[in-house]
Order: sequence, then structure tokens, then C-alpha cells
Amino acid sequence: MQLTLDLDSEVPIYQQIRDRIVEAIADGDLTAGAALPSTRQLGVDLAINFHTVNKAYDLLRRQGFIRINRKSGAVVRRDRLSGPPEAGFSDEWQSRLRTLLAEAVAQGLSPQEVQQRAGNVLESFAAPKGSTT
Repeated sequence: MQLTLDLDSEVPIYQQIRDRIVEAIADGDLTAGAALPSTRQLGVDLAINFHTVNKAYDLLRRQGFIRINRKSGAVVRRDRLSGPPEAGFSDEWQSRLRTLLAEAVAQGLSPQEVQQRAGNVLESFAAPKGSTT
């Protein structure tokens, strides 16, 4: 698994790891049942402390994206083909979405531009791999 992090970003590294893994699931690069590297191995691969990776994995576990067990390690729990989200997800997600959209509008993007950009991102998740959409 190849993750790209921005060590100079204001976004914490654990959050970037979480975000890249969620994006890989949405893109179809990681599917339900796929094993993730151990926290130590990913820490070595990214040249960061494994506790940072552990924090990202714990966040993914609490959000229902992965399961962690001593024998199998971290495994993707659900993907875009896993069916409807669990109860409560939609309401919590909509609250976060409202804030994200508000940031864009507050920075001066028009609602139409926000909608266009959001549509482009959604289309990219549905595009077959290798597509230029």
C-alpha cells in the first residue's frame, strides 16, 4: 500500500493516514477483507513513529472502516460494495459535510463551484481504474 503524506501540512499525520486509507477504500484500491500493514511496518515504510500509525488505525476502527485482531492484524471491514452504512453514520457524516461545505463557501467558492467540485470527486470514485475522468 502506497500512501503519500505531507509532513509540512497542518493536518496531523495520523489524520492523513486515516484519510488516505478511506480514499483507497472509496477508490476500490482496498476492499473488504484486505489486510493492512502492521503499525510497525507502516511506520517503517513511512519513516514515522508506529504510535502515529496506531492512532490512525484506532480512528479507522472506531469509525467502522477496519477491524483489528491479534491474529489477523488490521483488515478492511467494509468497502463501497458492503451495503448501506451502519445506523447513525449518515447523520454524523452530514454534520461533518456541512462544516466542510461551509469552509468552502466561507473562503469564497460559489455554491455552484462547490457542487461542481463535489460532483467531480464523486465521479472519480465511480471511474474505472486507469480512467482519466
